[in-house]
Amino acid sequence: MPKGMTKRRPLTRAALLQAALETFAEQGFHATSIEQICERAGYTRGAFYSNFTSKDELFLALFDAHSERIVQRITELVDSIAAADLTLQRLVDALSDIDPAERDWYLVTTEFTLHAIRDPQAAQVLARHDARLRTEIARGLTEHLGRAGRALTVDPDELARLLIAIREGGLAQSYVEPEQLPPGGLERRFLAPLLTALSTERSAGPAATQR
Repeated sequence: MPKGMTKRRPLTRAALLQAALETFAEQGFHATSIEQICERAGYTRGAFYSNFTSKDELFLALFDAHSERIVQRITELVDSIAAADLTLQRLVDALSDIDPAERDWYLVTTEFTLHAIRDPQAAQVLARHDARLRTEIARGLTEHLGRAGRALTVDPDELARLLIAIREGGLAQSYVEPEQLPPGGLERRFLAPLLTALSTERSAGPAATQR
């Protein structure tokens, strides 16, 4: 491949991903055609297929990029807190932070999840990407809690599943009833007592170690 093409490829891919996210959010995953994505991004079908084999693969690329942004956002928020000030509540505040742009992603990922529930092959692939995200969440949560002076007493991966379920379920209710439940409201209200119940002070002795 010529050097110019190599340099342009990341820009082409980024434009296609952004166009796909916007079009999926507006029209739905199934209703959106590859041609519409290409038209919005300003590229040809050839450019699309040089980067992705299908809409499913494109969605999974969006999923991984979004996962990386979420983990990075939380990490940056926690890292911005001085060690002496990192309490459990300050950690919960960081975990409860919801970007206003999250609504578009929620629409897209919810529809793809329903697609995966109906399609076993898509479910297997999505599950692998979910597992990678949970690993990062579990690792980060263990590390952040440790900085706050606490250690988990439950399996970090299972807790990551629970936190994802709370986040996704809470957002569903928030986007239907934004005035009654602002995004992140459930987390701000209940994560502190939940994490307190599922962890222990690190100075408490051997029982504070993870299982």
